[in-house]
Amino acid sequence: MTRIAILHFAGPPTVGGVEWTMLQHARLMADAGYAVRIVAGTGKPFDDRVEVVVVPELGSRHPDVLAVKKELDAGRVTPQFDALRDRMTARLRELLADVDILIAHNVFTLHKNLALTAALSQLISDHGSRRYLGWHHDFAWTNPLYRDQLHDGEPWDLLRRPWPNVGHVTVSESRRRELAELYGVDESAIDVVPPGVDPAEFFGWQPLTRAIVDRLRLLDADMILLLPARITRRKNIELAIRALAELRQQTRHDARLIVSGPPGAHNPANDAYLQSLLVLRRELGIEQAAHFLYELDAATLISGQSPVISHQSSVISDQLLATSRHLSIPDSVIGDLYTLADALFFPSLQEGFGIPVLEAGLARLPAFCSDIPPLRETGDELAHYFDPRAEPALVAALIASTLEADRPGRLRRRVRRDYTWPRIFRDRISPLLEVA
Repeated sequence: MTRIAILHFAGPPTVGGVEWTMLQHARLMADAGYAVRIVAGTGKPFDDRVEVVVVPELGSRHPDVLAVKKELDAGRVTPQFDALRDRMTARLRELLADVDILIAHNVFTLHKNLALTAALSQLISDHGSRRYLGWHHDFAWTNPLYRDQLHDGEPWDLLRRPWPNVGHVTVSESRRRELAELYGVDESAIDVVPPGVDPAEFFGWQPLTRAIVDRLRLLDADMILLLPARITRRKNIELAIRALAELRQQTRHDARLIVSGPPGAHNPANDAYLQSLLVLRRELGIEQAAHFLYELDAATLISGQSPVISHQSSVISDQLLATSRHLSIPDSVIGDLYTLADALFFPSLQEGFGIPVLEAGLARLPAFCSDIPPLRETGDELAHYFDPRAEPALVAALIASTLEADRPGRLRRRVRRDYTWPRIFRDRISPLLEVA
């Protein structure tokens, strides 16, 4: 098993962008089967799979570090600096003896603990088989606020030159350009891995929601339409399926449809209606895009599709309201799906009122719905209407053009496509670790 250490002045749960990035990286690496250790000046355990080692002298506010920094800021390298550096070198050598990859955040480029930077330089000069990655968020030498704290020569020059045997990562393209200029290297020598977001944590999704999203790979979708209804003929779900197929063809995007409800309980013919919808889905070749949550079962969701699922399987089991293998979705999960979706798609032939339009309004989602009186009453002129007997291609064109003009919606889809932690890990971080 590959062992990875993540080094920084502070670790989670310290509030800060770097510390939050470390936490997410550690969890994702543990999910992928790596042995992970955080080594920092502050921190506490946050995941049973991640070892946390706190060495106060690695921090930026330890009394010895602050005393040495005061001398360094004045341009003086004293025996106190040498002693602190040597203690840190010995401690790091001990803590990293069994580590295959060391990822150091800001230690290579920021002056908050120059004795630690010098210790790491001394450790790397020993060579060995370990791989080093500098993960750069901030740079002392390019920040005017720090110029009076920096001086020519060692150890300050360590912060502005590339180190041998170290790979370099920045958190943005602009930071890559900045570092390339500082180091005097080509930008291609530096990788870019941005921080990300976790929709499940941000929105507080239920464990069952997380399991559904993981099982259906919904975070990989370009566009998600939510149809929160029971499966009955008056819901006109066949139009939604046909329009989805058209939407995918027109946009060349991975558009998805989520039908949340089971067959209506009061008409035995609804089971046959569901079967006809499944046949239509197969004929259109969108079996991986039109999702009926009723098809999911507890065994599928708790089968180890994701570490999140395996860790919370008992909670998920408690949330399943099914009396058979089929899944019935609680209201709390429906609410979560509104935070995931890009639009409400409600093509009913008949409705008494139209509560989903109200829910879409609360969730700030565009609502695409049938032009029938109850939905007009609910959505007024603020929803997008279509004839429930319209050609699917026309409905798809309405959805595509409206969502394309929706700038907040486009930002949402961009974030989901490029900036969720699982996507970042899969596309950008994992390849770096595999190279090692």
